Amino acid sequence: MNVQEQIKEHIASHAEPKRSEMQQLHELILGLDPKCKLWFSDGKNSDGKVVTNPDIGYGSRPHKYADGTIREFYQIGLSANKTGISIYILGIEDKKHLAETYASTLGKATVTGYCIRFKTLKDINIDVLEAAIRFGFENTNEK
Repeated sequence: MNVQEQIKEHIASHAEPKRSEMQQLHELILGLDPKCKLWFSDGKNSDGKVVTNPDIGYGSRPHKYADGTIREFYQIGLSANKTGISIYILGIEDKKHLAETYASTLGKATVTGYCIRFKTLKDINIDVLEAAIRFGFENTNEK
């Protein structure tokens, strides 16, 4: 199964309204960078044990791991969890930027150095979320 099929199956696995919201966010992110590399992680480690929620990744950037190795990883992540949805914006150097720039106008969401977490799309300003994602693509791209 290719990445697009995995993503489609993953989104379809959620009950409504989360399924529709995940699809809407997937389309929004692809609209910002239609040619970005797509990733899918089922959340399982090499032993097949679930260690995290599955996530969809968008874009590509180098990531330095604790052991010093550098490997490719995604820029923007989309993940559903029991209480809502998380958007990960990875590779931003200033860990205060997301909260300082977007939190006050985003709506009912928790904003950390790299994550925007909310219960449902109706709780947030989608235009502000889009601006944050666009910032993530523009400021984590390694050419």
